[in-house]
Amino acid sequence: MAKVHHLMPKGMFARVKDGNPIYTSVIVVEAADHARIHLAGQVSADESGALMGRGDMRAQIQRVCECIRAGLEAVGADFGDVVRTVTYTTDVEEYFRCQDVRFEYFTHPAPTSTLLGVSRLADPDFLVEIEAEAVIDSGRLKLS
Repeated sequence: MAKVHHLMPKGMFARVKDGNPIYTSVIVVEAADHARIHLAGQVSADESGALMGRGDMRAQIQRVCECIRAGLEAVGADFGDVVRTVTYTTDVEEYFRCQDVRFEYFTHPAPTSTLLGVSRLADPDFLVEIEAEAVIDSGRLKLS
């Protein structure tokens, strides 16, 4: 039977209302031989929610990837374990101009990827949000 773990790792922003997070940053579904890791969409915010990289797509992609790294490392995974991403951006053309930053983190072979242009994200100054899924052997799983 699978076990489900809900985690709020350090280094990742999570929106809080009335003292409670409104979503879980990382959910791990642990089976006998593997674990599926689901990371909520990450934005360019520090742990307190302060925007980082205002107006700078390149800086925001870097911050988002650092948040993803924090979530992956908290469970014993890394970017090589990511099998799927979904990216939301308010400016597809600018994202394409800056996507080399993403390739510093997501190396080949690349995960499957969906890119969606949206009119805005949770904060109008966020330019990009990326959610990710990873799979690792259960023996590598750590829950911190």
